[in-house]
Amino acid sequence: DKTGTLTMGKPKLTDVVALGDIAETDLLSLAAALERGSEHPLAEAIVEGAEARGAPRQEATDFDAVTGKGVQGRVGGRAVALGNAAMMREMGLDTAQAESKADTLRAEGKTAVFVALDGALVGIVAVADPIKDSTAQAIRELHAQGLRVIMATGDNERTAQAVAGKLGIDEVRAGILPEAKKDLIDQLRRDGHKIAMAGDGVNDAPALAAADVGIAMGTG
Repeated sequence: DKTGTLTMGKPKLTDVVALGDIAETDLLSLAAALERGSEHPLAEAIVEGAEARGAPRQEATDFDAVTGKGVQGRVGGRAVALGNAAMMREMGLDTAQAESKADTLRAEGKTAVFVALDGALVGIVAVADPIKDSTAQAIRELHAQGLRVIMATGDNERTAQAVAGKLGIDEVRAGILPEAKKDLIDQLRRDGHKIAMAGDGVNDAPALAAADVGIAMGTG
């Protein structure tokens, strides 16, 4: 797993990009209102970032977390959704124009989250999670022992590749849901491998259980 395993699991808000005529402060206020209901590390970063930047506090109702995709609810009577491109597509929104901006952020190792308001794409908030100081050494030691290291993450391909590139990770499986992490373990076993899986989130539970050795990080 990447977030909270290879990285610190303490992401920080880095960018707020308004698409259209919404003010950045309003965009952040909506995003934070929704994320207060979530327990995800990225949610915490958005809430803390909004408070640090003085965005007005609002409350959300009808909160719903969509595993592996994002969150949605109502803020001030308006429908707000925060999530990845898959979530936006499910809502029938075209992310094509916003993708180039999102890709620029992802190439810097940031996670870009789309924000929709009343069925329209209105912005992107980006969050970065620093790599743990001990991670590069840990990967080197695993390689020295002859192990192949695969990163399996729900995060976007570009963000994942930016992190993997810094660490010399052998293979990346990005943009995958919890069940796909388990499917990866099952496939590796069919190919004759022995697998140790390290993760820290509830979304890693199926893969941790399926591996020969499941390593749950103490921060999870």
